[in-house]
Amino acid sequence: MTRDHQVIGNVGLYWTCYHLSRMGWNAMPTSRNARGVDILAYNRDCTRTISIQVKTLSKTPPVPLGPSLNKIMGDFWVIVNNVAASPQTYVLRPQEVEKLAHRGVKDGKVSYWLQPAAYDKQKFREAWHRIGDPD
Repeated sequence: MTRDHQVIGNVGLYWTCYHLSRMGWNAMPTSRNARGVDILAYNRDCTRTISIQVKTLSKTPPVPLGPSLNKIMGDFWVIVNNVAASPQTYVLRPQEVEKLAHRGVKDGKVSYWLQPAAYDKQKFREAWHRIGDPD
């Protein structure tokens, strides 16, 4: 079934909030289509806050990062792919995304991508423990 890009994005966003909430975080999506992170999460007494960028893919293609790496932000990046069938999640730090990014040039235009072979590693796969408990 073909789904709208926004619906696919919502699957990854709420999938991530669901997992964070199960871990004890109070996870809230930020305003859609705004620049910045996708989720802010905090612990029970608001003494610890984390920000998360979510990238959602309907299958397992490369993750588009854009024409530069200067918009990689947040405390964590969560990649959710294969959302149409069986979601698979990868948890990375922004520094890891930058390090693993592939630079491509087509028709004189530079673009960056995170290839599946770069992020589909055991240390990132379903690695919610990397975010840690809120307290």
